Amino acid sequence: MQKEQGKKRQVLAVIGTSGSGKTTLLEFLIAELAAEGLKVNVIKHSHHDLELEPPRKDSARLRMAGAAEVMVASPFRVSIIRELRGAPEPSLEEQLDRLAPADLTLLEGFKSYPIDKLEVYRAASGKPPLYPHDPHVIAVASDQPAPADLPAGMAWLELNQPPLVLAWLRDHLKKSPPNA
Repeated sequence: MQKEQGKKRQVLAVIGTSGSGKTTLLEFLIAELAAEGLKVNVIKHSHHDLELEPPRKDSARLRMAGAAEVMVASPFRVSIIRELRGAPEPSLEEQLDRLAPADLTLLEGFKSYPIDKLEVYRAASGKPPLYPHDPHVIAVASDQPAPADLPAGMAWLELNQPPLVLAWLRDHLKKSPPNA
């Protein structure tokens, strides 16, 4: 992936099944890292259509009239909405390139991408964990004890202790070179 201003990006995907607690954990991690002065970007992947604006708003009307992209800007935030109109979904690299430089970019989802991942796993979901079949999962945050057959070098973190997950993330960022 492209370098940003002479340095590579720090990128980590947070994956898990629906309802596992990915967003709740991400909220905690982002709030803590931002409070420390780090700039954190997030890309959330969705398989569903997105309704980002009420259909009768001017920006929606302009987009629906055929605009390829509509930027809505205010003193508080900027949003760009691009209609794909049958074009392929932008690659992860293209999505990362659209973001402003940051100390860390967290991805929610992106299970199939070959990038470092933190899995959020709850046995109560009734679904098996993803890490046994994904060599890119480097840590698991779970409400279950670590299994006896945990792969060597994989971190097993207590999901119900978010500060411990944050400590792991800080350590990971210090030890790992940027990966994208």
